[in-house]
Amino acid sequence: MLHRVRLDLAFQSESDAKALIDYAKSLLPKAKNINKGKYFGEIGYIDREKCRHDETPIKPCEKVERLEVS
Repeated sequence: MLHRVRLDLAFQSESDAKALIDYAKSLLPKAKNINKGKYFGEIGYIDREKCRHDETPIKPCEKVERLEVS
């Protein structure tokens, strides 16, 4: 059995977002992919984005960084 964590949090402060990303990065080496190499496999990842859904007009998110479990 695995213990899965999923988060989708928006922060006003970039430093708060980076602090969470840095902590997640420190745990990345312990993370596992699920059913690696199989058709139904799942790859663990960390995404950091600039979200502009609170702006007028609304603009799409911009991916800043993506890290995947290797």
